[in-house]
Amino acid sequence: MTTKTKIDLNNKTILVTGSPGFIGAHLVLRLLRDLSGGTVVSLDNMNNYYDPALKEYRLSLIKAATEQSQVDHVFIKGSISDKALMDELFQTYHFDVVVNLAAQAGVRYSIDHPDVYIESNLIGFYNILEACRHNPVDHLVYASSSSVYGGNKKIPFSAEDKVDNPVSLYAATKKSNELLAYAYSKLYNIPSTGLRFFTVYGPAGRPDMFYYSSTKRLAAGQKIQIFNYGDMKRDFTYVDDIVEGVFRVMQGAPKKSSGPDGLPNPPYAVYNIGGGQPENLLDYISILQEELVAAGVLPPNYDFESHRELVGMQPGDVPLTYADSTDLERDYGFTPQIGIREGLRNFAKWYKEYYQS
Repeated sequence: MTTKTKIDLNNKTILVTGSPGFIGAHLVLRLLRDLSGGTVVSLDNMNNYYDPALKEYRLSLIKAATEQSQVDHVFIKGSISDKALMDELFQTYHFDVVVNLAAQAGVRYSIDHPDVYIESNLIGFYNILEACRHNPVDHLVYASSSSVYGGNKKIPFSAEDKVDNPVSLYAATKKSNELLAYAYSKLYNIPSTGLRFFTVYGPAGRPDMFYYSSTKRLAAGQKIQIFNYGDMKRDFTYVDDIVEGVFRVMQGAPKKSSGPDGLPNPPYAVYNIGGGQPENLLDYISILQEELVAAGVLPPNYDFESHRELVGMQPGDVPLTYADSTDLERDYGFTPQIGIREGLRNFAKWYKEYYQS
């Protein structure tokens, strides 16, 4: 067990990068709702990896929440790969807690577009580490990914497992984040916690994610491709569970200490955040289709079988993800609560309202 230094987030200055992104927006909304004071600075480059209108929509939710909140919110359009900007922000705001969710996401996209992953996930994260080094923070929390486990055969995936065989550039950049954070924690005594997210889904999610892109295709009368002929299992995690986990972790930083040599023991930790219950992809799709019909996104007589196409495995993909999150439960008392039926129902209702109302 990693001993923790408790952090009261109220009246603190918090940086959340990637704020109009899927998880970032939900986290900022949670902070605005639950904290009694302080400042949240959020940042994103608003790129067009997917429809920027969705990010604008999420920002509008944040703006509306700010008007009802006792917390000040400042949004800055910019990139974590802009070192001068990051240095200026840290020197201006003197952040207490930093949550880095800004990253170029997507396994398959990384195969054909490696440069944006190097820019955001490596250079950008390095800039944040350097800024934390020169402007000390109480806690750096950053997003890693279940992708670091690659084709790991040991089930469930434990944060103690060796993760030296990434099967995509995206996975390699996330593993690199963990290594860089460890080195900076050791050298500069920066309390840091990495969180390996497992297949996050929910309302206002990322359109490139399977459940979302499949919904768009089904609503347009097109076929959906089911990879590895449906022989896939994923540890799906609802976005509110992810945010609850992040929120709790923000409040407990790895404790600083010194070793026998007088040098810092790295105040560093890594955890999985996953639903802890791998779901068969075909079952997941069936529940999604049922909830899309119930929400009125699809008609009751929709012929699902004729809109399914079973195809082979995709490069960079893995057949199974399964989180062992017992460390997170032990250290922060957190266990995901929301099952896929409830989660997909919430998504289907949101989709109906956002696209079809």
